[in-house]
Amino acid sequence: MREKEIKSLKTSFIISAILSLPLFSAMFFHMAGKENILTNGYFQWVLATPVQFIIGFRFFKGAYNSLRGGGANMDVLIAMGTSAAYFFSIYNLYIGVPEYYFEASAVIITLILLGKTFEAVAKGKTSDAIKKLMGLQPKTARVIRDGEERDIDIADVIIGDVIVVRPGERIPVDGIIVEGNSAIDESMITGESIPIDKTVGEEVIGGTINKFGLFKFEATKVGKDMVLSQIVKLVEDAQGSKAPVQRLADKISGIFVPVVVGIAVITFLGFYFIGNDLNVGIINAVAILVIACPCALGLATPTAIMVGTGKGAENGILIKSGEHLERAHKMDTIVFDKTGTITRGEPEVTDIVAIDEMGEDELLRVAATVEKASEHPLGQAIVRKGEEKSLEITEPETFTAVPGMGLEAVLEGKDILIGNRRLMKEYSISTGETEEELFRLEEEGKTAMIIAIDEKIRGIIAVADQLKDNSKEAIRELQDMGLEVYMLTGDNERTARAIAKQVGIEKVLAEVLPENKAEVVEQIKDDGKNVGMVGDGINDAPALVAADVGFAIGTGTDVAMEAADITLMRGDLTSIVTAIRLSHRTMKTIIQNLFWAFFYNSVGIPFAAFGFLNPMVAGAAMAFSSVSVVSNSLRLRNFK
Repeated sequence: MREKEIKSLKTSFIISAILSLPLFSAMFFHMAGKENILTNGYFQWVLATPVQFIIGFRFFKGAYNSLRGGGANMDVLIAMGTSAAYFFSIYNLYIGVPEYYFEASAVIITLILLGKTFEAVAKGKTSDAIKKLMGLQPKTARVIRDGEERDIDIADVIIGDVIVVRPGERIPVDGIIVEGNSAIDESMITGESIPIDKTVGEEVIGGTINKFGLFKFEATKVGKDMVLSQIVKLVEDAQGSKAPVQRLADKISGIFVPVVVGIAVITFLGFYFIGNDLNVGIINAVAILVIACPCALGLATPTAIMVGTGKGAENGILIKSGEHLERAHKMDTIVFDKTGTITRGEPEVTDIVAIDEMGEDELLRVAATVEKASEHPLGQAIVRKGEEKSLEITEPETFTAVPGMGLEAVLEGKDILIGNRRLMKEYSISTGETEEELFRLEEEGKTAMIIAIDEKIRGIIAVADQLKDNSKEAIRELQDMGLEVYMLTGDNERTARAIAKQVGIEKVLAEVLPENKAEVVEQIKDDGKNVGMVGDGINDAPALVAADVGFAIGTGTDVAMEAADITLMRGDLTSIVTAIRLSHRTMKTIIQNLFWAFFYNSVGIPFAAFGFLNPMVAGAAMAFSSVSVVSNSLRLRNFK
C-alpha cells in the first residue's frame, strides 16, 4: 500500500513538473520583455489546466471533505490559493490584459506534491522495522504428518503440528520443544546476541534462528497469535496513533486556517480599496494562502512518532502508542517490582537452619513436599533443592496459600506452616528464639522462611535471588537522568533494604501485599508524581495499569505485557534507560519540528501580506518547510 502511494505521488509530481516547467520559464521571458509561444496566455492555460484540476484534484477533494466535516485543513488553503491565481489569470486572458499567474498555481501544486512525495518516502522508511520483522518468518515449515516429513506453506500450519527444524534454519511458528535441544538466536526479539540454550519442554519463538542441532517442536501459536505477529501489530498501531501534542497541533491547525483566510481577505481588500491595485491584492492574498499552508505543522508530530516507535522496535522496545511515548518523556518517578526485574527471578536456597532434633535434610523434605503444590518462585526454589538432594518428595494432604505471608498445609497428619513473621503471628507462634538468625539472614538480603510443625518452629530456610548483571548500572543511569527510583517488594523491610542497597536504591516500599501494589502506585501519583512502573508478573498487572507508564519485562507473563504501555523484549533494565532516552529524543524532535513549522508561518505571512513574497516563492518555502521537518524526524533513525 505504501509503495503504491509513493509511486502515485512520484508519477503525479513528474507530470506536474513537466507541465509546470514551461510556465515557470515563461515568467522569465515575460520579465525580459520577450514574447514567444511560452508567454502566450492560451498556451499557458492549456498547460496549467490539467495540473490544476486533474493532478491537483486530490487537494480539492481534501478541502471538500474537510469543509463538509466542519473543519478547515491545509487542502483548503491550497485549493483557495491556486484557484485564485488560476481564475484571475483566466479573467485577465478574457479581458486582454497580458498578466498571467498560471505558473503560480501550477508550480505551487508541483512543489506541494514534491513535499508530499518526500513525506511518503519518509513514512516508508520508518516502516522498515515492520518490514524486517515480517520478513523474519519462513514461508514454509517442515511438518511431520502421517509419519513422514513434508514441507507445507506456513499458512497451513495448525496448532498441534510437530515441526522439524535443522541447524541454521528459522523457526516457523511458536511452540514447545518435544525432542532434541539447541541454542536459539533470539536477537530479533530480545536484542541479545548470545544464543540461548533450549531443551525439551522449553518454548521457541517463530522467526528466531536454530544455531545448533536438530530438534522437533509442537506448534502452540500460529498466524496472528504468534509473538512476531503481535509485535508487528503493536508497532503498526503505535505508528498510526496520535500523541496528545499532536492533537494540540491539530486543534491549532483548525483555528489557524480560518484566521489565515481572514488575513488573506483583509490583505486583498486593503490593496484593492486603499492601494487601488487588484493584481497586487490577489497575488499577495494567494501568497498568504500558500505560505501559511500548515503542511509542516501536520507533519511535525506523526513523522517523529513513526520514526521513534520504529526505532524502539529495532531496539526490542515495543511502544503501544505515541501517547505513551510522550508520557514516558514526562515521567519523573519509576517504581521497580523487585522479583524478575531487579533480580533474575530465579531464587536459590542458600541456608537451611534446623532447630532441635530435626536434621537439615528432613526439614528440607517437609518443606519441599509442601511447596510442591505452590507456584511461588521461592517455593519452587525449595522444591528444586530437594530434588537436587534426591529427597523423597510426595504430596501434602491439604494445601492453602496465604498471599503475602506464606502457606499452610497438612502433611502426614501434621499441621505445617511455611512463611514470614506475619504468618507466625497470625497463628500466635512466637519467633523470639529465631530472631537473631532471622536478622542475620535478612541483613544479607536473603528471604528467610520460617517452618513450623504443629505450632512449633522447627527451622528456617533462606532463599536468595541473584541481581541481574546490569541492574545497578541501569538504576544509576536512571538516577543520573533525574528520576526518583523506588523498589517495591513483599519482602520484609530488612531484606528489602539490603537488596536495595546493593543496587543503589534509597526509597524502599517493603512488605507490600500483591493486591496492594496498584494502591501504592496511586499514592505516589497523588503526591503529584508522573510514575512509571516496571514489572513482569501477573500480580504486577494492576500496578502497571495504575501507573502513568507501565513497563513490562518481555521475559515475564503475557498478562503483564498486555497491561503495560511499553514492553521491553530484553530482560535487562538497560532497555528502560534506552526507552526513556528515546522518548526524550522523540519529544525534543517534535518540539523542534513544531517550532520550525510555526516559525515558517509566523515569518512568512507578514512578508507575503506586504508583497515581499510572490506565490511561487511562497510555495517553494512551504515545500521546504515540510521537507525540513521530515528530514529532522528522520535524524531519529541515528538514535543509539
